[in-house]
Amino acid sequence: MRLGYIDYLNCYPFYHLLFENNHLQGIQIISGYPSALNKMLDEASLDLSPISAATYPGIADRILLLPQFCLSSVGYVGSVILVSRCPIEALHERTVGLTRASYTSVILVKILLEKYYGVQPAYSSTAPFATPDQTDAVLLIGNEAMIFRSSPNMYVYDLGEIWLQKTGFPVVFAVFGVRKAILKEFAPKIRNVIQCYHDSIECLKQEKEKVISCAAAKYPDIDYDINRYFSLLRFEFTDDLKSALMFYLSVAGELGFLKPVSELNFLTMDNLHNL
Repeated sequence: MRLGYIDYLNCYPFYHLLFENNHLQGIQIISGYPSALNKMLDEASLDLSPISAATYPGIADRILLLPQFCLSSVGYVGSVILVSRCPIEALHERTVGLTRASYTSVILVKILLEKYYGVQPAYSSTAPFATPDQTDAVLLIGNEAMIFRSSPNMYVYDLGEIWLQKTGFPVVFAVFGVRKAILKEFAPKIRNVIQCYHDSIECLKQEKEKVISCAAAKYPDIDYDINRYFSLLRFEFTDDLKSALMFYLSVAGELGFLKPVSELNFLTMDNLHNL
């Protein structure tokens, strides 16, 4: 079974035991940016993977979401930022670079700017490590956002924080999707991966220093307080976060950024046990 991994610090806690123990047989881990994993799951090159939450409406007929897990923040997150040469309110008809590494955050920027700030910029696609040299503002996510060093003349906006201020909701950045077509073939492996995710998150709770040390070793370029960062993230897909995701998807649908969806369809353990 082909298992995707978002190659960012924020995804590491789910994969701690997979990386450290590597005890799941028949599982191939494929790493990449969120956008790459989105495409691979869509094209059936992956079987189970974390994906951008905004990807879900486009492939909802072919996947089910794992109900237990997500990547979210309640307010400030530090790894999804808009870096601008002018105040955010002044971005009307200015250029905004949107990283090709992301999808959820790309839609998030568009919703915030157009619905909540009333500005209509000119968008362009940028590489993950872009800086606002060729644009008036640029979106950075994940490790790139944490490595970025701002200069005094730059405005840096944390999008998780702004979204909470404007809407009252957290942001669900990523969800975990599994292809319906492989459920019967890989049911035991899916159960094993889900259990490994659960055990890895428990390790973060019970052996936090060890997990942080391993994460720091995997991402040595990140000069960041990993302990604080992991405390800002939410890994468990609670009912409140599911409601937050539905709000985000509904607004994106209303504005025409995403295909409208009326519900989230989840994989149940009863379904797996009955295969």
